[in-house]
Amino acid sequence: MNLAASLLLFLGLAAANPAGPDFVSEHPKARVEDWRHREAEINAALADPARLKAVRVLFVGDSITELWLRGLNDWAPGQTYGRKLWQESFARPGSANVALNLGVSSDRTEHVLFRILPKAQGGLGELDAPQLDPDVIVLMIGINNAWAPNKLAADSVYAGVRKVLIALHERRPRARIVLQSLLPVASEASNRLVVLSVNKRLVALAKSQPQASYAHYLDLYPAFVDDKGRQDRSLFNDGLHPNEAGYRRWRDRLVPFLAELRKKKA
Repeated sequence: MNLAASLLLFLGLAAANPAGPDFVSEHPKARVEDWRHREAEINAALADPARLKAVRVLFVGDSITELWLRGLNDWAPGQTYGRKLWQESFARPGSANVALNLGVSSDRTEHVLFRILPKAQGGLGELDAPQLDPDVIVLMIGINNAWAPNKLAADSVYAGVRKVLIALHERRPRARIVLQSLLPVASEASNRLVVLSVNKRLVALAKSQPQASYAHYLDLYPAFVDDKGRQDRSLFNDGLHPNEAGYRRWRDRLVPFLAELRKKKA
């Protein structure tokens, strides 16, 4: 049996067992890599009550989210990320979309769960500050879990994203959560067996109760593929992380989506 057939078989078996296995991706876990610089940036932001009170949108995720904040890639001349778009749309004081970015490179779902777990429960407590009370949380997480040596990769990714979504709502029940699709990766097989499979489940998750009362699905995947359904390489630096054009495409879909959410609330 080839690899694709094996993965499909495992996915089918998992679907037949609603309880499913217990994944590492579902439980808080501290990062062991050196991410002290990014941690210091986040801690500085979280230590500023005035800044936290101004936050209307909170971004949560991995490097794809963090790189909204970066401009030029210091290690790859010519590569750019999303800083220009972030400054235009999410960094203007007093705007409806003034945001705080809690993206951390290489994070998996279990790392996000650990970061937002209250300090009183042994986590980093990144949502502990009462002044941080966003209207909207923008979430994209899970692609790093897809690289694990796990034959049930799609199940693991989905289980972890679901736990993060629920945990965010528990910490900030007032906020509506924009549950974003995973973006396409360079590997067509990975898109077919993992990314699209997870995205399909996220659509259903956002429509199910009680998640439907606070989660709103934003499907970015179609905007990042070409007319053959493959990743549009012109929007990415390295097959995974968007370039500035990719962040512009993302911004141009996210900002109107946020505006529509606010209209619905009104």
